[in-house]
Amino acid sequence: MPKPRMRMRTPKLTPMPRTLMTTTIITTATTMMTTITTTSIANTSIITAIPMLMTTSKPPAKPRRSRVARADLPTDAAMAPAGNRDGMDETEAAALYRLMTWLSPAFPVGAFSYSSGIEWAVEAGDIADALSLRDWLASMLTDGSGFCDGVFLAATHRAASRRGLSALREIAELAAAFVPSRERALETISQGRAFVDIARAAWHCDGLDPLIAACDGAIVYPTAVGLVSAAHAIPLSATMHAFLHAVVSNWISAGSRLIPLGQTDSQRVLAALEPIVAATAQRALNASLDDLGSATFRADLASLRHETQYTRLFRS
Repeated sequence: MPKPRMRMRTPKLTPMPRTLMTTTIITTATTMMTTITTTSIANTSIITAIPMLMTTSKPPAKPRRSRVARADLPTDAAMAPAGNRDGMDETEAAALYRLMTWLSPAFPVGAFSYSSGIEWAVEAGDIADALSLRDWLASMLTDGSGFCDGVFLAATHRAASRRGLSALREIAELAAAFVPSRERALETISQGRAFVDIARAAWHCDGLDPLIAACDGAIVYPTAVGLVSAAHAIPLSATMHAFLHAVVSNWISAGSRLIPLGQTDSQRVLAALEPIVAATAQRALNASLDDLGSATFRADLASLRHETQYTRLFRS
């Protein structure tokens, strides 16, 4: 009998579930997963995780810069604490500008042509070097015309600020009568007249003319400075310090030409007189007309004797 043939059964291939196929593709593409289950939950997890894995290989995105308008940026002044901000307001800047101009050596009041008697003091040997010039000027500041002119400036400024016209006239008359010599009178009245005329012509001020008219006579230099600065609402303290600095600078300029002195020595004298100028200004601000007085007899005699001095470079 023939042997029966054995039929070879081909095993039936079961199609791969969609879940496993998706998992296999994902695993091959990324090569970053080691074990994958075929459950639907795992499939969901892997599909969710793949975008995260793919994005980690990219460079991190640059943070976007916030666009802020330049107008919205805080300025240094706005960020500074109150009361500690740099700079000045418009009124303060104008006051400083005018003081620097009016009391500058370049302001044309003719101060360079007067020495306040220093020329005779150099001729007589009282002033011979920087040290003796400093001592002479320190006395003139504290006990002579420096202090007295400061008192007249302060009294004029206060009277003009409150529009005390009758008081202005009395102050102007007393200041003109207080000058010790004819040449000193010529010096201070000429400078006062020039100061008022030039300041009035260059800087318009509605309230200045009535104050000038109230003086009704000669206006000496310190009175003129007090009058004009008050009309322009410039603070008295700043005016006082600027005025005394200008007076001392002119004295040193005269002395440096007469002795003569170099520029460095002249500046040393000015630096040495700084505390004396400050102290004299404070005294004058706190004084009244009753405190007027002078004890610089030698300086007064110098201004008198200068009138008959044989050779002269200065008018006083």
